[in-house]
Amino acid sequence: MASFLKKIFKKEQKETNRNNIAVFVDGPNILRKEFNIDLSKIKAQLQKDGPLKIARVYLDQYATDKLIEAVVNIGFESVITVGDVDVAMAVDATEASFNKEIDTIVFITRDSDYLPAILKAKRQGKKTVVYLVEDGSAVALKNTVDRVVFIK
Repeated sequence: MASFLKKIFKKEQKETNRNNIAVFVDGPNILRKEFNIDLSKIKAQLQKDGPLKIARVYLDQYATDKLIEAVVNIGFESVITVGDVDVAMAVDATEASFNKEIDTIVFITRDSDYLPAILKAKRQGKKTVVYLVEDGSAVALKNTVDRVVFIK
């Protein structure tokens, strides 16, 4: 009987320690030459906290084939939108908030357009993280999420 209880306890412990991550990257706002962002380093850092169950970079119709290929080669799904990427990214992040397999939602952006999605995620019990570039990053993002990481 004791070994049976140990197995159950170990299984429950593993389930409570999981941290499945969904990451959403605001490409036009973050992947700029002046910031020199290395997505592979960010991905490696995120994977230390848990598996990336959703990893998407949102790009507009002006994204070069070279950029799209680089994003895919790093292991992100590229989502190409016509015009502003904010709506598509916010909708997908909100949808992930209702996914029981996701524990943490990460936003990589500089603006506060995603505050409603972040608040929805928090109301659904998700941990929220934002990766920011210090210059020009919205104060509202810093004050809303559970954790802020500055990209160096």
